[in-house]
Amino acid sequence: MLAPSLLSADFSDLKAAVSMIESQGGSVVHIDVMDGQFVPEISYGQPVVRSLRPHTLLPFDVHLMVERPENQIESFAKAGADWITFHYENTIGSARNIIEKIHSLGKKAGISIKPATAVSQLGSLLDAVDLVLVMTVEPGFGGQKLIPECRDKIKELCAVRKERSLDFMISVDGGVNEQTISSVIDAGADVIVSGSAFFKGALKWEK
Repeated sequence: MLAPSLLSADFSDLKAAVSMIESQGGSVVHIDVMDGQFVPEISYGQPVVRSLRPHTLLPFDVHLMVERPENQIESFAKAGADWITFHYENTIGSARNIIEKIHSLGKKAGISIKPATAVSQLGSLLDAVDLVLVMTVEPGFGGQKLIPECRDKIKELCAVRKERSLDFMISVDGGVNEQTISSVIDAGADVIVSGSAFFKGALKWEK
């Protein structure tokens, strides 16, 4: 599945960006929410999600790169998110409660890990989530180069999923372009997040 990231779209015409995602084979709209605290920059919030929701039937994966994501879940669910993905690193000790809250709102729950976070740290959380997002760059900026070592996490997640008979999807985000996409698919990724390469027209995709 291709999940183009709106972070690399033309912010002056996000409606057209969503139309492009539909016409170019996207299956999911990836929406990076940044608060200027968990990551340095600020992107957009609930009003943008709400305004885009009527313009497509594609699912929205809202990726919360924010402090205290638990405070934002209900409002993004109401705004139109279908999947809500939060970061493990700032929710240690409360991650399972956040997953349960997302599910209670009828949404799919995703958990994301930065390049320095080991898959093993997720432990039993893998039994509860619908998606694991492997960041192959440091979160917060578009246009970075993929960190090759992060592909090993995709392989490890595939092995864990098979060994424990789990059914979460594996998503990869960061530096995925025409040169790197084959390697992350070969590693076992189910969902490909691409921003810069997709919106520049460099990444060709067929469902």
